[in-house]
Amino acid sequence: MQNGMGHHDSAPTIHDVAAVAGVSKSVVSRALAGSYGVAPATVTRVKRAAAEIGYVANANARGMSARRTHTLGVLVRDASTPFYGHLLTAFQLQAAARGYRVVTATGAGSFPIEDERRALETLVSLRVEGLIVCSGALPVEDVLPFAGRIPTVIAGRPEANASVSSVYCDERGGGRGLADHVASLGHRRVAVLTVAPSASITQSARTDAMVRQLRKHGVDVVRIRSEDHGADPHDVDSFVEHVVGLGGVTAIMAPSDLWAIGVLEAMARRGLRAPQDFSVTGYDHVWPYATELLGITSWRQPLDVIGTLSVDDVVDQIDGRSSGTMHRAIDGELVPARTAGAPTVR
Repeated sequence: MQNGMGHHDSAPTIHDVAAVAGVSKSVVSRALAGSYGVAPATVTRVKRAAAEIGYVANANARGMSARRTHTLGVLVRDASTPFYGHLLTAFQLQAAARGYRVVTATGAGSFPIEDERRALETLVSLRVEGLIVCSGALPVEDVLPFAGRIPTVIAGRPEANASVSSVYCDERGGGRGLADHVASLGHRRVAVLTVAPSASITQSARTDAMVRQLRKHGVDVVRIRSEDHGADPHDVDSFVEHVVGLGGVTAIMAPSDLWAIGVLEAMARRGLRAPQDFSVTGYDHVWPYATELLGITSWRQPLDVIGTLSVDDVVDQIDGRSSGTMHRAIDGELVPARTAGAPTVR
């Protein structure tokens, strides 16, 4: 470059190209390297900016760029479930939009905690540039060693540890919102099927919030632990039998839509219907459980938003554009439907 006095300034850098083109340094790198995920119009703008200021890529810098993998590692606890499957799809779509590939480690049905730890080690060994951890059971203490090594985001569950970023639906807010709805319908004795934190951090938080909020409304709450009835949403007959035997209960609040379906099926086997015999609520509102054919009163989690923000956060960390650890609680919304109504006088 030459200034007005005829003297030569220092050679233009990739930062100069980024400033002229109005994009980030990482976008300039990918555009000039011909990497996947950069819009053709952006590539043209970057190349025009580079030519305008006389930028020539440094051979050593090109070598460093070539060693990048532009790959994100994603741990998903159970991709066979709609909740995790929808989040994984959201991760993949946004990663592609940001110029990254995704490699995934996931369980199907049962994924022991020790296997999740090993899965994180495997992902890191593949030279991923960032991690997204999506598990309702893996303790944060098992994530922190990885977060200290590469950019990491915990997605889909509440996490407030100052050493790792997180993006999640406000579980306690959702539990309170559903409880407010059930109380507003006039139910005065409600059974809540709770989940232990060791089984699911998210479901534990939301069901605990349901119990607390119902009691604030003066509702008589029967708190029933899922682990005392097999802890299997596909087999809740003993739970429903227990609720039927209690007397006076008019509503059942389940930890998720999957649990709610189990409750509805167990009720049907006994000739019971919702909401005529018991109102039933779920949580998540994820397709296919969100279909109007089922009509489950639920709380919708904004999974597309959670997935997009999680990828943006980890990529911004990789690019050095993040301002530090962030915790984002995203609001969900009540979905009133046919399975919950005013209590029937019996």
